[in-house]
Amino acid sequence: MTIYLPKGQNTGAAAVVLPGGGYQFLAMDLEGTEICDWLTSRGITCVLLKYRVPDSGPTLRDGKRYYPKVPTALQDAQRTVGLVRQRAKQYRIDPNKIGVIGFSAGGHLAAALSTNFAKRAYAPVDGADRLSCRPDFAIIVYPGHLWAHEDEDKATRDPSDLKLRPDIKVKADTPPTFLLHAENDTVDSVQQSLTYYVALKEAGIPAELHVYAEGGHAFGVRPTKLPVGRWTQLVELWLQSIGTLSALPVAKDVFARRSKPDRATDPVGR
Repeated sequence: MTIYLPKGQNTGAAAVVLPGGGYQFLAMDLEGTEICDWLTSRGITCVLLKYRVPDSGPTLRDGKRYYPKVPTALQDAQRTVGLVRQRAKQYRIDPNKIGVIGFSAGGHLAAALSTNFAKRAYAPVDGADRLSCRPDFAIIVYPGHLWAHEDEDKATRDPSDLKLRPDIKVKADTPPTFLLHAENDTVDSVQQSLTYYVALKEAGIPAELHVYAEGGHAFGVRPTKLPVGRWTQLVELWLQSIGTLSALPVAKDVFARRSKPDRATDPVGR
């Protein structure tokens, strides 16, 4: 994990950033460092996680869905939140404002972490593993691997049957969640976010869902003339609404200056 300290005012909030890549690779710029540029400019500490791939979560192998016996990506995410919470004072973070933001496969990982935190997916090794790895909030952007029917024939499957995959079990203590998707996403259909949103609402979890007509997949925070390009403003308002952030000044162009890590890369370790 690599720590990116906030620029200017430190809000005390932190976000573990989970890039996508289908559990085969990691989009460390599009859904990693560029996300950190935005969040650190808003006073949020970023923890960019280089979780293990390939085949570390649900993925396609030879055209069929593959679930690893050991979910190493989830292990890494759990370990990271524990480490960040343990080192909250060192990083000047409020231990009760540590969230997660994930994209595509990283969005699935954010949901998996949000619903699988009561017990570590590995044998605990130190004090960090005795601390909660529950995120205090989750931001999930164009996720995959959540809808139970995603691998079925598009011609015959029922798009209105919004059933979650069995590895994602929403409970009463699942954290507040912000969901974002584009309706014309041909990689991970909008049913992925709709399914998770319905499950969150049925469990009484505070959740907000935004669906844009256009945007496709993997748009990140890169400039576009489409309305979806303003999604980061919605996230900031949502973080204010759940008490994670106070009112922030008007955002500047996150691409005006690229961020550099303010601390050395820190191995997740085990």
